[in-house]
Amino acid sequence: MAPLTPRLVVPIDVKKKPWEQKMVDWTGGRVRDDDSADDIKFLDLTITHYLSGPLRIVDAEGVPASPGDLLAVEICNLGPLPGDEWGYTGIFERENGGGFLTDHFPSARKAIWYFEGIYAYSPQIPGVRFPGLTHPGIVGTAPSVELLNIWNERERKLIETGHESLKLCEVLHQRPLANLPTSDNCLLGKIQEGTAEWQKIANEAARTIPGRENGGNCDIKNLSRGSKVYLPVFVEGANLSTGDMHFSQGDGEVSFCGAIEMSGFLELKCEIIRGGMKEYLTPVGPTALHVNPIFEIGPVEPRFSEWLVFEGISVDESGKQHFLDASVAYKRAVLNAIEYLSRFGYSKEQVYLLLSCCPCEGRISGIVDAPNAVATLAIPTAIFDQDIKPKRLGHGPKLRRLPDVLR
Repeated sequence: MAPLTPRLVVPIDVKKKPWEQKMVDWTGGRVRDDDSADDIKFLDLTITHYLSGPLRIVDAEGVPASPGDLLAVEICNLGPLPGDEWGYTGIFERENGGGFLTDHFPSARKAIWYFEGIYAYSPQIPGVRFPGLTHPGIVGTAPSVELLNIWNERERKLIETGHESLKLCEVLHQRPLANLPTSDNCLLGKIQEGTAEWQKIANEAARTIPGRENGGNCDIKNLSRGSKVYLPVFVEGANLSTGDMHFSQGDGEVSFCGAIEMSGFLELKCEIIRGGMKEYLTPVGPTALHVNPIFEIGPVEPRFSEWLVFEGISVDESGKQHFLDASVAYKRAVLNAIEYLSRFGYSKEQVYLLLSCCPCEGRISGIVDAPNAVATLAIPTAIFDQDIKPKRLGHGPKLRRLPDVLR
C-alpha cells in the first residue's frame, strides 16, 4: 500500500539509460519453496503489495512530469532474479482471499514452479512445460487527492450496497467486494508510524489490489519485454511504482494468487509526453480524471499454432439465466476446461492452478446477443506431453495416476 504523497522518491532522468530495479515477489518472500500450502492458507493479505518506487520522473532539463502529461513507460528487459529461479501459484482459502472459483475450490493449495531458461515446469503438475511471458503485474502512477477521493467513495458505496444491487454477487459472492483503506500493515516509507500524519495517510491511501485509472495491478500478461505503457500523470513527478513480477500468467489470473509469482528484475525507460492526457485520453465518466492507460504489445512472446478452445455462456451452474454477463460466461468457460482436462489424469485443483498461470487466452466472443454473453478460453495444446484433443470412441483419454498439488 503506497502513500498518496510519498516522502521518499527516486528521481529518474528520462534521457538516461534504462533504470533497473530488483524486486521481491509481491508477498515479500512469505511464500516458501516447500511441501506445504500452509503459507498460502495463512497469508496475511493486509500486506499487499511489496513494490519498487515511487519514482519521480523528470526530463533532461530536470523538469518533472506534471498533471495532465502522459508517461510512456517502455519495458526494456526483465526476468527472474539470478540464483532465485523459481515461483509459485496458489489458491487462497475461502475465508482468506478466495478466488474466481472460490465456491468450487474453497481450500488453499500451492504448486511450485522451476525455471529452465524461458520454460517452467512443476513437480505438482507433471506432464506440463511451457514458455513464460514474463511481466510485472503492477505498473502505475500515483493518484491526485481528487482521484483518491473518487476511488474511496465509489468503493465504499460498493461495499455498502453491492450485495443488494449487483446480481453478479449471487454467483461470485465469496469474494470481498472491495478493499478500503486501513492502517493495518500499512507501508508508508519513512513516515513515522503512530504520528498524526501517518494515521491520516493510512486511513486515506488506496490499497493496491485492483487496477484503477492510474494503471496499477492490472495483471496484463502482454506487458512483457519490448512493450510500452502510456500512463496518465496525476501528480508532479508522476511517482511511478512497479512490482508483482510474474514468470507467466493466463488471462484472468483466475485463482487470484494465480500467476507464477516470483522475485525478479525489471529495466524501464520513460518518456514524458507533455499535455498527453488531453491529447490522447478521452475521459469516460463525470470528470477529466476518468481515463485509463493504453499500451503497445511487445514483439517477444511465445507462439503456438494449435489451441483447444472452451466456450461459456452467461448461465450459471444452477441453470439460472443472466443477462449478457461476461463474468458468468467466463466462469463457465473456465469450469468447462477444468472438467475436460480432469479426464486426462489431473485433479481439478491442478487444472485450476494451471489455467491461472499457463499462457492461455481469454476472450469475450459475444456481448450483444441477448440474453447470453459468450466467453472463450483457449489453451495451447503443445504445453502438454499427451494429446488432449477429442478422438473417436475407443481412443479417448488415458487416465494416469499423477502427483497432486500441495495441500
